[in-house]
Amino acid sequence: MRKVYLNIIGTISHSDADEMMRSMQSARINDEIEDTILICEHQEVVTVGPRARNDGITPPEGYATSPVDRGGGLTWHGPGQLVVYPIIKWDLEGESNVKAVISILEEWVITSLGQLGVKGRRDDRMQGVWVGNNKICSIGLSFLRWTSRHGLTINYNTPPGRVEMVSGCGLDADTTTSLKALGHDFSKQSILDSLTSNINCLSRNLSK
Repeated sequence: MRKVYLNIIGTISHSDADEMMRSMQSARINDEIEDTILICEHQEVVTVGPRARNDGITPPEGYATSPVDRGGGLTWHGPGQLVVYPIIKWDLEGESNVKAVISILEEWVITSLGQLGVKGRRDDRMQGVWVGNNKICSIGLSFLRWTSRHGLTINYNTPPGRVEMVSGCGLDADTTTSLKALGHDFSKQSILDSLTSNINCLSRNLSK
């Protein structure tokens, strides 16, 4: 059974978080730390993954950008969004491929939203978690020796129109939005509490 430590670090720049993740990934590979999840928020920035760079996709004007090496295209970060970085060595039964790991993370978010009375779901259009016809959680990971870096976002109360204007990972603008925009008004703390109480979803043995 996996034991995961949560480290809630508040608001941090994306560049500082990236440096922290790289250091922690190396430490986890060498068993110097336990499986750890960083939860934070970033100042507004759009991260540009390899898919977006290869396809020549750029954010709208007026958005700061930062290149990243996780899978996928464009991902908006900013106020009103929880960013969750799992620095986890995925070595339990059933965790031998990326799809399985993504599914575990999706289930954690779906279960946590369900505890708050929101029905999250998967959608064939894109990995992550959707509410109705809109995406509120994006997932993009990078692995080294099967230890993850980067992670997922949960849009709970983003500034109106900001995340909606970004065509993330090949989706049309306005597809990705926030829980608040969909009529679900939750505080950051309530979502953190639900994620914390459902942390055992990240153990494959407990989520079967």
